Amino acid sequence: MSKFLKNSLLNPKTRYQLLATIIVNIITFGHGVGIGWLSPTLTKIQSPDSPLDFQVTINEISWLGSMLGLGSLCGNLTIAFLLERMGRKFCIYLLAGPYACLWILTYCASNVGFLYAARFLCGFTGGACYVVLPIYISEVADSSIRGSLTSMMMLSVNLGILVGYVMSTYLAYHVVPFLAIILPIAYFAANFFLPETAPYLLKKNRLIAAEASFKYYQNQRVDMEEASKASFEELRLAVDAQKVQNKIALTYRDLITRSALKAFAASLVLSLGYQCSGIFSFINYMSDIFKASGALFDVNTCTIITGVVQIVGVYTSTIFVDTLGRRILMLISTLGVGLSCIAFGFFTYYAQIYDLSHLHWLPLVLMMIIIYVGNIGLIGCFFVVLVELFPVKIRSIATSISVVFLSLLIFCTLKLFPLMLHYWGISVTMWFSAASSLLTFVYFLLFLQETKGKSMVED
Repeated sequence: MSKFLKNSLLNPKTRYQLLATIIVNIITFGHGVGIGWLSPTLTKIQSPDSPLDFQVTINEISWLGSMLGLGSLCGNLTIAFLLERMGRKFCIYLLAGPYACLWILTYCASNVGFLYAARFLCGFTGGACYVVLPIYISEVADSSIRGSLTSMMMLSVNLGILVGYVMSTYLAYHVVPFLAIILPIAYFAANFFLPETAPYLLKKNRLIAAEASFKYYQNQRVDMEEASKASFEELRLAVDAQKVQNKIALTYRDLITRSALKAFAASLVLSLGYQCSGIFSFINYMSDIFKASGALFDVNTCTIITGVVQIVGVYTSTIFVDTLGRRILMLISTLGVGLSCIAFGFFTYYAQIYDLSHLHWLPLVLMMIIIYVGNIGLIGCFFVVLVELFPVKIRSIATSISVVFLSLLIFCTLKLFPLMLHYWGISVTMWFSAASSLLTFVYFLLFLQETKGKSMVED
């Protein structure tokens, strides 16, 4: 029972770590709203009853999707530059501005350029989040719950995506921005009470502030317990050792050591598997996929149902990531997505030849399976694994490089997916996703190492 409590998110000792994670994830929830908003909105603005004064073409739709990737790239680079110079908390605060602006642009849209800019800012916010938040959470969380807390980031994104689906389906176009802009205001206000992380303060030789931060996140208001004193001293010594090591200038040789190259290879496959499996593209263009599959249900209702499934999938990941480990969830996820995409492709292929109207429910069921298994590993564990892959000395720069590569992939896949759907058809598109997932599964089976319990301050 005591072991269960120690590893529980409800442990009194770690309740402020959980609170801090919830607060900073207000912005990832908002980012999810921005992502989910697009899919049902695309069907609205392509209809004769469009709420906008202009129409959008298939090429403009592909650019609308892919601007998320360009924004994410700029967000990655901006935060990577500021993270060690200005600190985690400054970067976290910074995210409120572009997120508020995206809804102002959405409301004021008088041509497609406004929507491009809004999607760019949505991507900027997400790209910045995906760099700073995993590092922030990993530095404040105990190792026993670090995986669960970090995977809550994607749970929050998926909750936001569901809310975005629902809001853009049932609310008028110009009502959504009024509600969504509340989020950056609440986020900015709530973060005021959170201290900077202890490891960052120790790097800056601010010992008193670091001790106060450590006490806060360990929920010890007065004096630290002996065990916590020992943990803080261990952290201080580890950071001091890291600072001594970092005085030796980081060179390209540090990026081509055996351990670094293995980590880069794993992160490369991880990113390719995440994007080329199509999971993220499915989420952005869900309504269009159901329309192309010939589903007889209302496409936006199907989209909302899959939004609920996403949440269940990431919640499953949150529960099991620190017990089963990262590797097994990744293997289940990639294999499940691959097999389900093959089945989806065959259904849509034969539906063009034979009358399969009696199986009209099958596209929804298959997509629910794809989204569920995709979220328990590829999405739910992605940033947990990415941060833990690299050696300490190169972790910041290597994580930044990996997220920049991911952003380029997001741009390419979101730009190409609607074109593939339009020119290749739904069946070939799903088989391409299946092949990517199964190749990723083979690599993970042979080469991916378990990173559960890995220290964040020493190798």
